[in-house]
Amino acid sequence: MIVAEHLRKDFGKTAAVDDISFEVKEGETLVLLGTSGCGKTTTLKMINRLTEPSGGRISVNGKDVLEQNPDELRRGIGYVLQNNGLFPHYSVAENMAIVPKLLKWDQQKISQRTKTLLEKLHLPEKYLALYPNELSGGQQQRVGLARALMADPPVLLMDEAFGALDPITRSAIRKEFKQLDEFKRKTIVMVTHDVQEAFEMADRICLMDAGKIKQIGTPAELLFNPADAFVASFLDDQRFQLELKAVSLNDLWERHASFTGIKSVPFVSSESSVWETVSIIQKNNLKQISIHQPKTDSWKQTSLKELMDAFFTLQKSA
Repeated sequence: MIVAEHLRKDFGKTAAVDDISFEVKEGETLVLLGTSGCGKTTTLKMINRLTEPSGGRISVNGKDVLEQNPDELRRGIGYVLQNNGLFPHYSVAENMAIVPKLLKWDQQKISQRTKTLLEKLHLPEKYLALYPNELSGGQQQRVGLARALMADPPVLLMDEAFGALDPITRSAIRKEFKQLDEFKRKTIVMVTHDVQEAFEMADRICLMDAGKIKQIGTPAELLFNPADAFVASFLDDQRFQLELKAVSLNDLWERHASFTGIKSVPFVSSESSVWETVSIIQKNNLKQISIHQPKTDSWKQTSLKELMDAFFTLQKSA
């Protein structure tokens, strides 16, 4: 869906982005991660031409972005900012309708799409008449997400989209957003400096430093097969928690006979991480939990001790 080839952005004599290449598959979430000033936001903004590249090529859905009208390009790409980017003098309804009106949607279509997204993002219809300063930070961010999704764009760009929220609200919205069917069928490029957030949201992570890509891979690949000392040290402080989030129950499924084949309630999907499963077991004080593997419609069961034993065995073998 997105291809960047030898992409470069110079500010004076400084290369903010220095000859990088990457691809984002359709339906994939790629997280650009790194320290401040590493070039991740500049890279994101070059995709929709909010920043013009100094060199290289970017294509979205097979079309070179530099050969397209910038305004038309941006109407087909959702964009979510850290401070939500809502127009303060527009109501929630008016903010959400901006792109559909530019695309000449009729009012009935706009109203129906607005209602659908409000329901999905848990926003009451009475909010439509309110202005951004009458909403909490979390509500504003939900409206910002809704506005970005209104025209159902195939590509969504997110620049520190949850960064301005308090930790509890941030965690709740991230969880809601991941579960949205709208989210699951989008191609997403997301910028964050939050390592935990990257590991929760990403299919793959692009770790950057000083304008260059240090490694692109799944969270597990960065943890267990770091490309160099920089990648390993970048993740070291939070390694144990990150490993729990990076390892899924599928990764443990075939390895451990201690997972017995029993179907019961409560259960989790085998696509869940070890971290998510441990949290559910501890929160509900469970002795056992069943695991359902959707692809084969098969079941297994484990206890907290068996689960952690399996995890530590995998960790030692990595």
